[in-house]
Amino acid sequence: MAPHGEGSDASVEAMVAQVEKHPISSILIIIAMQTEALPVVNKFQLIENPHSSFPKGVPWIHYHGAYKDIIINLVWPGKDLTFGVDSVGTISASLVTYASIQALQPDLIINAGTAGGFKEKGAAIGDVFLVSHVAFHDRRIPIPVFDLYGVGLRQTYSTPNLLKALNLKTGKLSTGDSLDMSPHDEASIAANDATVKDMEGAAVAYVAELLKVPAIFVKAVTDIVDGEKPTAEEFLQNLAAVTATLEEVVTQVIDFISGKCLPEL
Repeated sequence: MAPHGEGSDASVEAMVAQVEKHPISSILIIIAMQTEALPVVNKFQLIENPHSSFPKGVPWIHYHGAYKDIIINLVWPGKDLTFGVDSVGTISASLVTYASIQALQPDLIINAGTAGGFKEKGAAIGDVFLVSHVAFHDRRIPIPVFDLYGVGLRQTYSTPNLLKALNLKTGKLSTGDSLDMSPHDEASIAANDATVKDMEGAAVAYVAELLKVPAIFVKAVTDIVDGEKPTAEEFLQNLAAVTATLEEVVTQVIDFISGKCLPEL
């Protein structure tokens, strides 16, 4: 089998069609922060791979294991080598997603993580959303067609049965590289009709689409962007509890996926 991203369009389409006929056997979970990742790692008893095929010197961490009939790979970008904090944001997310797809050949990507929510759109602390669409809100290119490229609106892989079975909320996700929200960002987020905002999702979606791997997005709300509390304060206050909720939902998602083909989701 040719690696994802290589070969003709016909061969890629044939590969995707082949995957759709068989139960999902390999899942790649992309998570931005260690605090978000460890509950999932512990739940599925994943083991860190000390000999990953990632380039030498990068801080990216790969965990792997088996659950029921699925191979689970979880990758988080690790700690920044200069500042020692989680490597959040679109650049790390893009790099890690690309390298992980090339190395691990997943049938499905799950981008799980925390997000800010908008109470005006019905979001509350602890809510978990299965994202319907993703877009960027800080890539402003006011030139015809380039403006659409900058926004990068994409529909996520459709999983109506999963959505119904788990009774999750659904909404659109807007992605940018800042935790706060400038007036320009606010206008773009409103134009994107977003219910939740994060710092990675649309970047993961871009790479997944480029390499023809279906991707779904599970986002748990840590802070209310249009609320009264400062975003950073509310995010840190709720992070531990919300990541526990996130792990529970990710477990439910994987349980539902087990034994099913992509079109059955």
